[in-house]
Amino acid sequence: MRILAIESSCDETAAAVVEMSDTKREILSSVVASQVDVHALYGGVVPEIASRAHIEAISGVVSRALAEASVTMTDIDTIGVTYAPGLIGSLLVGVSFAKALALAYKKPLVPVNHIKGHAAAAYLSNPELKAPFCALVVSGGHTSLYDVKTPTSFVEIGGTRDDAAGEAFDKVGRVMGLPYPGGAAMDRLAKAGFENGRGNMFHFPSPAVSDDTYDYSFSGLKTAVINQIHTIRQKLGVDDHAPLPDDIREGIAASFTRVVVDGISLKLSRAVRDTGITDLVLAGGVAANSHLRIAVRKTAEELGIRLTIPPLSLCGDNAAMIGAQTYFEALGGNFADSSLNAYASDEQAAFV
Repeated sequence: MRILAIESSCDETAAAVVEMSDTKREILSSVVASQVDVHALYGGVVPEIASRAHIEAISGVVSRALAEASVTMTDIDTIGVTYAPGLIGSLLVGVSFAKALALAYKKPLVPVNHIKGHAAAAYLSNPELKAPFCALVVSGGHTSLYDVKTPTSFVEIGGTRDDAAGEAFDKVGRVMGLPYPGGAAMDRLAKAGFENGRGNMFHFPSPAVSDDTYDYSFSGLKTAVINQIHTIRQKLGVDDHAPLPDDIREGIAASFTRVVVDGISLKLSRAVRDTGITDLVLAGGVAANSHLRIAVRKTAEELGIRLTIPPLSLCGDNAAMIGAQTYFEALGGNFADSSLNAYASDEQAAFV
């Protein structure tokens, strides 16, 4: 099945052509138009600006994806598009464009949940992967553990009760004065902090909820780190926008990263032991964090389970992952017509 996939849930306009079958999982093209430079001016994604940028970019991105795959719409069997969750204005651009293409070229249209797409990136990097498996999806909006019973049936067994890990990384980075997106800059700073022995310079609360669930809470941790930064600036006698000394920045980044990674690993280990699942997938934008990748690999080795982590190019928002999930949704008969709408949350979209 040759699939044209479209992704526009946040601030990346993406299109890809993938070829999927029982024996083949191939990315023929993957094009991503990033808006990072625009939103960096505001320290975060501005929804209205994002949706307008999608409108300007989507036609060119789709055309380029087709050209790079050396195909035309005649060669496409199915169109897949992210319809939830995400920024509603951004999602509507992708959904509207996909519906127009499907109508004009008489192609089947498949709605794809963005989170399922992140997990599906693992199919592209590991052709041997099959459900059931456990998926840890960590991104700017989600930190969730799923029991993936089939490629299209996800049961959330644990998740954040407030903020997501990615949002916490970005917010702490912004308060520290790091460039947007803060997650990547925090990763580099934390590495320097660990190398210089500053991983325990500060003590922050764990995001692992202290009960028998597999849940997380990053709100209190985020507040504790931000309060620590404010306290340090007050002691230094500088304003809230003044840069911190390098050793302090490294210490905060490393200490914060350590407690995030340890907390995620704690609940992950418990979930894997309790469910007895033998395959694990780490996916989502924060799966690009080098320290989280190392920690999850260590956890998988200790538990004796197989682990799949997509390459960095498939961790952030992209359309190839949406194409992979489109294949399985199509096999399950999950098609949409021209009434397909976009939804900002999983609950509105009937996630499962």
